[in-house]
Amino acid sequence: MSNKKLGFTENFVLSGAAAAVAKTSAAPIERVKLLIQNEGELIKQGRLDRRYTGIGDCTVRILRNEGVRSFWRGNFASVIRYFPQQALNFAFKDEIQRVFKVKKSASYKEKFSKNILSGGCAGSLSLLFVQSIDYTRTRLGADAKNGGKRQFNGILDVYVKTIRSDGLRGLYRGFWVSCACIFIYRGLYFGLFDSLKPIVLTESSLWIHTFFLGWAVTITSGLAAYPIDTIKRRMMLTAGQQVKYASSLACLKEVLGKEGMSALYKGAGVNIVRGVAGAGVLTGFDKLKELYLSRRKQVI
Repeated sequence: MSNKKLGFTENFVLSGAAAAVAKTSAAPIERVKLLIQNEGELIKQGRLDRRYTGIGDCTVRILRNEGVRSFWRGNFASVIRYFPQQALNFAFKDEIQRVFKVKKSASYKEKFSKNILSGGCAGSLSLLFVQSIDYTRTRLGADAKNGGKRQFNGILDVYVKTIRSDGLRGLYRGFWVSCACIFIYRGLYFGLFDSLKPIVLTESSLWIHTFFLGWAVTITSGLAAYPIDTIKRRMMLTAGQQVKYASSLACLKEVLGKEGMSALYKGAGVNIVRGVAGAGVLTGFDKLKELYLSRRKQVI
């Protein structure tokens, strides 16, 4: 099954559908993660009165101050972003893998490195199309209602206010560090999965085995890229603000100087749980692909 190739459009639809469902199911965890990860910046901007003491405290405060529906705040933007991003990731990855032309006789080291490179290039290419949507998702998810009014009313409001204050550049604040983040994350995400799958899984393996492999890959990739992801979010949150970081490096230095190394990993524990969504994407895509190919074969 792994040797059977799908076309670009087929990859786009199947992987996008799997991604959208998985992301929506993990939306509450994603909201908690964003708030904990960026609490330092939110306090600095006066959007949060005090730090969260943990996952439970963050969850309770969201529920008390904003209600149940707020756990899905920013989810629509997340799905809009996630569908094309994941779909383009998978689709570009296969196209790029053809460019790298990994031979069956290639060494494990060559296969592994080229899988990581193809995954990283696919992620970076997809970012060109979805960076501004990712920005809106971050601003909505981190928009804590702390006894006052929200900063944004919805996706369009984020676009309007950002462009009005910073121009189109505001939507792409933190773009280069985003590229670095997604290259590391997607490179490992796809590289590890594609490299380990033939080794640890067989044709008779159950879906749960694919799921746990996907979860392990998602956790590893997420932790490797998490500090860069934190800097990316901090950069995004300063768009439209009077005080901005001069660069990603300046942001990193200030975070380390004022909050310490641990600030770069705020919410990483929640991110591990959130990895269930990433595992669901990989597993769901594999199963959808298998079902689709079997149906297509029957039609042919």
